[in-house]
Amino acid sequence: MSETRATAPVFPPGRYGRRRDGRRRLTGPIVFAVVIAVAVIALSVRLYGQYGDPDYDAQIIGWGDVTDTSMTIRFSVRVPSGGSATCGLRARDYDGYEVGRATVTVSAKGDDRTIEAAEKVPTKSRASVGDVIRCDAPR
Repeated sequence: MSETRATAPVFPPGRYGRRRDGRRRLTGPIVFAVVIAVAVIALSVRLYGQYGDPDYDAQIIGWGDVTDTSMTIRFSVRVPSGGSATCGLRARDYDGYEVGRATVTVSAKGDDRTIEAAEKVPTKSRASVGDVIRCDAPR
C-alpha cells in the first residue's frame, strides 16, 4: 500500500508575484455601494423638490362642448388654502396629436383647498381628448 501526502506546492520565489492570503477584501465594494446609495437618495430628493410639489395636484374631470375650433376641459386642482394655480391644458385629436393648448390661472374661493374649473381651449381642428398637463403656483 502506498501513502500519498498532501503538501502545498512550492513556487520559486519572485516568479509568480505576491501570493494572496485567501480572504477577500469587501471594503472597496461596500464603499462603492454606499456612495451610489447616497447619490441616488440625493438625486431623488432634488428631483422631488423640483417636480413633485404635493400642494398642486390636478385631476381631469372631463371634457365637452367640442367643436372644430374649441373644446371645454373640466378639471379640479388641489391648492394651498385660499390659493390659486396656473395650469397648462391640452387638447388632442383622435390620433393623439396636439391640436390646442392653453395656460389658465384659477383661484380658490375663500379658504377652499380645491378648485373646480371649466376652461375653453381653442383648437386648430376637432379635438377628442382633453388633458391637464401640469398645475403649479402662479408666477
